[in-house]
Amino acid sequence: MPYDVNVGPFTVGGTHPHFLIAGPCVIESEGHALETAARIAEIARALKIPYIFKSSYDKANRTSNASFRGLGLQEGLRILRQVKEQLKVPVLTDVHSAEEATEAGQAVDVLQIPAFLCRQTDLLVAAARTGRVVNVKKGQFLSPWEMSNVVKKLEDAGTRRMFLTERGTTFGYNNLVVDMRSLPVMRRLGYPVVFDATHSVQLPGGGGTASSGQREFVPPLASAAAAAGCDGFFMEVHPTPDTAPSDGPNMVPLHALKPLLERLLRICAAAGKGPEPLV
Repeated sequence: MPYDVNVGPFTVGGTHPHFLIAGPCVIESEGHALETAARIAEIARALKIPYIFKSSYDKANRTSNASFRGLGLQEGLRILRQVKEQLKVPVLTDVHSAEEATEAGQAVDVLQIPAFLCRQTDLLVAAARTGRVVNVKKGQFLSPWEMSNVVKKLEDAGTRRMFLTERGTTFGYNNLVVDMRSLPVMRRLGYPVVFDATHSVQLPGGGGTASSGQREFVPPLASAAAAAGCDGFFMEVHPTPDTAPSDGPNMVPLHALKPLLERLLRICAAAGKGPEPLV
């Protein structure tokens, strides 16, 4: 049974309710972040889902130099503090270096390690030492059982406050595939496991100078993850994804979020957190 992990006012993992991490890919403005977070929080409260707002102050791995990266560390953290204080929800953001982890750890509840950086030891250690929850995205190049090495690095750095997130595996060029076995495999490492429903439908670099995506496959993949057993769901959500400056093709439109979550909750209620192993 995965460890319980406290995040702000609630606890996840183990027998605790499924939770939601959601928000725009990148911080576009203070008003946009606050409005989007407020609307998602309202949906989550109505459905009684513990909710963590996510957005990034910098998307450091954009396909092209011409792509919008965000508002930067200082302004981004200021806005995340506003979301946390005004809406009373925990907040999450990506970090890309040990120095960023230390500074962001003073402002947010969850530090997220991007998939491409999941084996960067100095970054993992710095994130662990902040005392904040660490959410590690499994690299597109890793098997789920190799995440045991990531877990060991975080544990050795002094933390058991972590999530592990499945976000698809490289499948040829410009494509990803999700192996649902990854969810029970990673849960056996002892920590809550999250399914990233939107990056799993990304087509990396598929737009030439930008990544593309197939958001129409978010519902079936998220439904499969709910049935296979996970502790939480990660979704990038935007009021108007087609005008978003980052990851628009794979983000969930805000108007579609509630019915999707209602579907997932019905499946979760039937399936629980995961099947018992066959012996």
